[in-house]
Amino acid sequence: MDHDDRFTQHGFVHAGIVSAVLDSACGYAAFSVMPPEAAVLTATYTINLLAPAAGQRFVMTGEVVRAGRTLVVCRGEATADGTAKPFAVMQSTLSAVYDRPGIKH
Repeated sequence: MDHDDRFTQHGFVHAGIVSAVLDSACGYAAFSVMPPEAAVLTATYTINLLAPAAGQRFVMTGEVVRAGRTLVVCRGEATADGTAKPFAVMQSTLSAVYDRPGIKH
């Protein structure tokens, strides 16, 4: 994600934007271990904002920690400008969803 002044507060990327993109990264990670007929929805997440989201280019990654039939626990990290040190981390639990009207995978 590139820096965009529309999504900043005091010059830093807003925490709500960081949370939303990390939630999506964890969601796609969870989706990668689901059967083809399943969708995923976030049940809960905790985010730790370790430092201001300063930089020009941001990378948010998600990885599966443990996957069950219904619940998947994921970990997400946000880094800036090619550094390995995260400025935010997330742990999320996502739920598999099957045959629900209006929810597509």
